[in-house]
Amino acid sequence: MAFFNLSSSSIAPTRSLRYNGVNPFAEHGYVLSGSAWSSINRQSCLNFLKANGRGVGALVSGNGGLLSYSNSNGIVEEEAFFNEQADQPEGTSFGTLAAEITSSASAFFYNNDEFDLDFPTEGFSSVAEAIEDIRQGKFVIVVDDEDRENEGDLIMAGSLVTPDAMAFIVKHGTGIVCVSMKGEDLERLQLPLMVTQKENEEKLCTAFTVSVDAKHGTTTGVSAHDRATTILALASNDSEPQDFNRPGHIFPLKCREGGVLKRAGHTEASVDLAVLAGLEPVAVLCEIVDDDGSMARLPKLRQFAEAENLKIISIADLIRYRRKRDKLVEKVASAPIPTMWGPFKANCYKSTLDGTEHIAMVKGEVGNGQDILVRVHSECLTGDIFGSGRCDCGSHLALAMQQIEAEGRGILVYLRGHEGRGIGLGHKLRAYNLHDDGHDTVEANEELGSPVDSREYGIGAQILRDLGVHTMKLMTNNPAKYLGLKGYGLAIVGKVPLLAPISTENARYLEIKLEKMTIKMI
Repeated sequence: MAFFNLSSSSIAPTRSLRYNGVNPFAEHGYVLSGSAWSSINRQSCLNFLKANGRGVGALVSGNGGLLSYSNSNGIVEEEAFFNEQADQPEGTSFGTLAAEITSSASAFFYNNDEFDLDFPTEGFSSVAEAIEDIRQGKFVIVVDDEDRENEGDLIMAGSLVTPDAMAFIVKHGTGIVCVSMKGEDLERLQLPLMVTQKENEEKLCTAFTVSVDAKHGTTTGVSAHDRATTILALASNDSEPQDFNRPGHIFPLKCREGGVLKRAGHTEASVDLAVLAGLEPVAVLCEIVDDDGSMARLPKLRQFAEAENLKIISIADLIRYRRKRDKLVEKVASAPIPTMWGPFKANCYKSTLDGTEHIAMVKGEVGNGQDILVRVHSECLTGDIFGSGRCDCGSHLALAMQQIEAEGRGILVYLRGHEGRGIGLGHKLRAYNLHDDGHDTVEANEELGSPVDSREYGIGAQILRDLGVHTMKLMTNNPAKYLGLKGYGLAIVGKVPLLAPISTENARYLEIKLEKMTIKMI
């Protein structure tokens, strides 16, 4: 890492900043008009942070104004800066970027389908294909995260099960055939949990009820025919509690309300697929085993899916599919608020998933929803409220509000529950201690057993849609934020930088964001 400080005194406001004859802002999608170079100050300097061939620069004025950029394709060499500086008249200074930035598309935005919410993870079928197979009474293989069970389940609609399907499950599965159901149906059939939630010591707290067999049309209850009969009875709205023997050979499971959006398990995934297919919320599931009796992992599951002509999907893809389509927020209150930047209208939105309240600060009229200046900001108590120097969050928040006020029309969505890139305040403070011990921001999260970045922007996208936004100029340095907003009927027509200063406290943090987290400093 290296810092360069170049000082000078004044250049014509109409001149574009260039290094070796190249305007770095234009290269990255920014067109700076003449009025952008206003607010000339008495003394300015260029700070430049170089990390592994990638860089970020900041023009810092004597009055604290600043301008930054990064070049992900490599940086101009040191000599180029000094040569350009030498060409300037004695006593010249760079101006600060006042407000006027015209955004245009660039490589920052991905035009292919790889990041669309409906586009499956590489090596998996699409959720839409899986839903269609479920609708047709076929099996689908559903796999969870490798950090969870790392297993694949055969899943099909309970209302369409057949003896042949049961024979297939018994042949290729563990033999423990489960049926996932909603809580209200289990209550209707008087099927209580096997143990209370507090007493549940199963690794993932799977909610088993007492096992059952259908009382009519079965013998021992264990044959493929008998199991299919029991499952069809569970899926029937006409069944009553007295239609089942307890215990039995089928194991009902209680699905968490909210499905995979609340719990990323096979129980919830199976019911979600049945509901999305337009069928009763009852599904059959059984873990797939390898020939030696061990649990089949992803490589074997892929081979099995190909051999049996089955679709294979991930729970992660199903979560993204539902987040795009389910209404996840509702507006609960609005009020005008005078702020230090100017008057805004505050809109409170409540998550239907966990009750978290978020706020959208709206400036001016959204109108036709075209080309709205937008910032989706993740909560950071230490940076936003207390001005922590360990991050650039507070600066980004202030700069975004300032730019929206200058624009006269725009929205800042403040997402709560994103503290420490989603790990929470306590873990973030523990991570700071690890930073002081030499860990970088990525290593610290990993040391704590936390994800590097667990933030999800679907809530923000739905808030923007509810406010009437259609196309936006997005204020962000983070490509992941663009990806998180894509696919919700929102078009991002440009990017606008958030030009935060580099300090001795946050330089290492920014370097790691450049190096390991694909952050573009503008």
